[in-house]
Amino acid sequence: MSKDLIIDVTPKETTVALLEDKQLSGLNKEKNNIQFAVGDIYLGKVKKIMPGLNATFVNVGYEKDAFLHYFDLGPQFSSLSKYLKLAALGKEQLPAFSKFKCDHDIDKNGKMVDVITQGQPILVQVAKEPISSKGPRLSSEISIAGRNMVLIPFSNKISVSQKISSDEERRRLRKLIQSIKPNNYGVIVRTAAKDKRVATLDNELRGLIFKWESAFEKVVELTPPSLFIGELNRTSTIVRDILSPSFNNIFVNDQRLFMEIKGYIETIAPERQKIVKLYNGKSPIFEQFGIDTQIKALFGKTVTFKSGAYLIIEHTEALHVIDVNSGNRSKKNQDQEANALEVNMAAAEEIARQLRLRDIGGIIVADFIDMVNSENRFKVFEKMKEEMAKDATKHSILPLSKFGLMQITRQRVRPEMFIDTVEKCPTCGGSGEIASSLIVLDEIQNTLSFIRKQKPEIKKLILKVHPFLDSYLRMGLPSLRYKWATKYKCRLKTKAIQSIGMLEYRFVDKNDNDILV
Repeated sequence: MSKDLIIDVTPKETTVALLEDKQLSGLNKEKNNIQFAVGDIYLGKVKKIMPGLNATFVNVGYEKDAFLHYFDLGPQFSSLSKYLKLAALGKEQLPAFSKFKCDHDIDKNGKMVDVITQGQPILVQVAKEPISSKGPRLSSEISIAGRNMVLIPFSNKISVSQKISSDEERRRLRKLIQSIKPNNYGVIVRTAAKDKRVATLDNELRGLIFKWESAFEKVVELTPPSLFIGELNRTSTIVRDILSPSFNNIFVNDQRLFMEIKGYIETIAPERQKIVKLYNGKSPIFEQFGIDTQIKALFGKTVTFKSGAYLIIEHTEALHVIDVNSGNRSKKNQDQEANALEVNMAAAEEIARQLRLRDIGGIIVADFIDMVNSENRFKVFEKMKEEMAKDATKHSILPLSKFGLMQITRQRVRPEMFIDTVEKCPTCGGSGEIASSLIVLDEIQNTLSFIRKQKPEIKKLILKVHPFLDSYLRMGLPSLRYKWATKYKCRLKTKAIQSIGMLEYRFVDKNDNDILV
C-alpha cells in the first residue's frame, strides 16, 4: 500500500491529508495560531477546588478554567510540586534531576484538598483540547513524546509497545533503554523504535531530557499562567506519529514548513528526508491530488460507499448516529440475508474510515441492516474490530444487538472535524428567494441602453448569461437579441455560461473585460 502525505498551508490554517492508494484516509486541520493543543505543558494556577468532584479548576490562560481531576494528578505529584518549588527559588537551588530525591507516591484514593491549595502554582499538561463550551482537560502526570519513545519524569519504569511482537526485540529494547536511561526517568518505548540502533535512541533520549530540564531553568522568569513546554506544531506531530517505511512522498506547498519538516525528518530518519518535496504547481495542491473532490464526497450528511449503498451520519449533543442503507442495491442470485451481510461488511469498513477522517469521539451508535443469522452478526463485529485496529485513538466496540445496533466509544481529545460541503446559491445568496423572472429582461435591456449612451465607442458587446436565458434570447425570428442589437445599433452576441446564476448576467467587451456601469 502506497502512502502520501499532502500538506496545504494557507494564511489561516494548515491542512494535512493522508492518502492510502490515492484514497483519503486521514484529514487534520490546524489553525496557525492554535493554543492549548494536546501535549502542551503549562504553568497554571489553582483557581477553585471542588471537594464534591474531587477536582480543581486551573487557570492556564484559556477563557474558561481548565479541569483537573484527582485521578489525573499522577502518583508522583508531590515530587513534581517539590521540584517546581525548588526551581522557582533559582537555578542555584535546583539539584540535578537524576540526583533529586523523589517523595512517596500520593494516595490513589486520596482527596484533592489534601494535596493542593488554592492559588498554588501547578505544572499541568493538556490531555484534551477545549471542546464546545468546555475548557481544556488537564493531567499532572507529565509525559514528553518523541518519535521512538515517550519520556516520563519522576518514574523509573520502562515499558515497551505491545505492537512489537518479537520477545527478543522487546528484551533488547528494554535492556538498551535501561543502560542509557538516567535515574528519575521512565520511558515508554514506541513501536517506531523497533530495530533502531542504540545511537539513535540515545540521541533522542538526551534531546527529550534536555527539553525537560532546560525548561525548569526558566521557571523563575515565568508567571502563571504561562506555556512551560510547547508540543511540536500539529503538522510535525502528525508526521512524527504516522511516518513509516511505507511512506512514498510528503508534499507541502510552503517553503518554511517544507524546511521544518525536512529538518525534523533528518533528525529522526536521515535516510527518509528525500521523500519531502516542495510543491510549486499552478493548481492548488489539494485540487492537483484530487483531495478537494474526495472531501466534498466524504464529509456530507450522506456518504455513498459501495454499489449504491450509503451511510447517513447524524450528530447530537450526547452521541453520533450512523444509519446503514442498502439503497437500490440488490443481487438476484443472493437472498436478503446474504445481501445484508455484504452491505454491512462494506459499511463497517467505511464507518471505521469515517470515524478517523472526522475524528468523531464519544458515543457512536451504528444501525446496521437487520440480519437473522447470529453468525453473520458476529462476522460484522469481527470486521469492525479489524478495521478499527487501524485507529490509534483508544476505542471500545460492543457486538451487534439483535436489532442490528452496534455501540462504539472513541476517545475524544480534540473537536470533531467539520467541513461544510454545501454552498450558498449564487442567485439567492441562501435566502431561497430570487427576483421575479419577469423583470430580468427589462434589467438587461436597461443596462444595454445605459452602456450605449455612456460608452458609445464600444460597439461589440458580449452578454454572458445562464444557458436557459441564452436559449430564450436567441429564440424566434427575429430573436430578442437581434431586436436589441438593431435598436441600440451594436453587435450583440450572447454566450451561455453554466456556472452563472439563472437570473444573473454580465456584459463584457471583445477582450473579455467586464463593462462596468
